[in-house]
Amino acid sequence: MAYDEALAARIREHVAGEPVVEKKMFGGLAFLVNGHLSVSASGQGGLLVRVEPDESDALLDEPGVTLMQMGNRAPMAGWLRVAPEVIEDDAVLERWVERGLAHAKSLAPTT
Repeated sequence: MAYDEALAARIREHVAGEPVVEKKMFGGLAFLVNGHLSVSASGQGGLLVRVEPDESDALLDEPGVTLMQMGNRAPMAGWLRVAPEVIEDDAVLERWVERGLAHAKSLAPTT
C-alpha cells in the first residue's frame, strides 16, 4: 500500500517553517528533523510517530494508537501508529505532528 498523499500534504502544512527533510522510508513518506524521523505518512495507512520511549505506554491509552511493529520483530517503544480515522480531525493530527517534532528536536543531530 502506498502512503496517503493527502495525509502527506496535511503534514506538510503542519511542519511548514520547521527544518524538516522528506524521505521515503518504511513504505511511507517520513519527515525528518536533524536526521531523525519525527512523523511519517505510513505506507500501512495512518501516521507513524516517534516519541520518547518512556511516554509510549501512556500514549497507548489515546484512541487508535498502537505500538509500531516491523515484520516479526517485537513492537518498539517510542514508535507509534495512529489510525487513519483518528487523524481525520486536523487538531488531532497537529497534536501528533507536534509530539513527533518535539521528540526529534530533542535528539542530537545525526552525522
